[in-house]
Amino acid sequence: MITIKVTRKCVLKDILEENINKSKNNLKTLCENDLVLVNNMIVKKLNYIVDVDDEIIVKDKYIKDKIYKKIIDIIYEDKDIIVLNKPDKLLSINDEKKHYSLYNIVSNYVKIKNKNNKIYVIHRLDRDTSGVIMFAKNMKIKNLYQNNYNELVKVREYIGIIHGKIIKSGEITKNLIEEKDGYVHTSNKLGSYRAITQYKPIKYNNKYSMLNIKILTGRKNQIRVHMASIDHPIVGDRKYGIKDNKNRMYLHASKLVIMNPITNKIMEFNSDLPQAFYTFFN
Repeated sequence: MITIKVTRKCVLKDILEENINKSKNNLKTLCENDLVLVNNMIVKKLNYIVDVDDEIIVKDKYIKDKIYKKIIDIIYEDKDIIVLNKPDKLLSINDEKKHYSLYNIVSNYVKIKNKNNKIYVIHRLDRDTSGVIMFAKNMKIKNLYQNNYNELVKVREYIGIIHGKIIKSGEITKNLIEEKDGYVHTSNKLGSYRAITQYKPIKYNNKYSMLNIKILTGRKNQIRVHMASIDHPIVGDRKYGIKDNKNRMYLHASKLVIMNPITNKIMEFNSDLPQAFYTFFN
């Protein structure tokens, strides 16, 4: 096994060529056979962008079932759904550039257990948000959850660290709209959608605050845009906040409470807060 610490932002191919004595075709084969991991996530494309402090692992030997169980953190699994603790810096599903995603990893894991199984997206988390995420294992369950998601979801709770000092609980009710450039903005113009975010301080100092955040609507980038709109952007949010040198975005989906559409029973899924959140204020 070879471990490489990335010292600059570039494509994966460049780093591998500098550190491994193999041709481009051989490097491509390594990726296609799930032997290259970036931050413990399998990467299949040589054009994947790596950043400073990323860790690349190239494996000599590979046992699929053991590796997949190691790199995905399963919170709950049954015949219909699989709930996971998603790491930050990983897409929920492939984007238009076909970057590798949690969806790919979970698909491979499920296929190992049952070759006929597929997974289906129920909801998403932003690339840099960690925490609870759920996939369906068949189309019927996927449709039941997706078509009634807002009615089935009872609690969507996050922990976030924001710039600035917040000492009182509050609620943000501002319409959001996604523009053609992919950015989401607060707006009241035609085509915008109502969004509600509630927050409560957990701890704070003069520079930062840790908040318990609940969303009553599930709009794209909702928490990030809402907090930025009151001049308290999420720490590490380079899209809507301050371009600082933080090693992650400090937003974590900590709890999902949802009704099972088949049994009508309430299910609660929790994800432990990453260690980085605990050490942030030290």
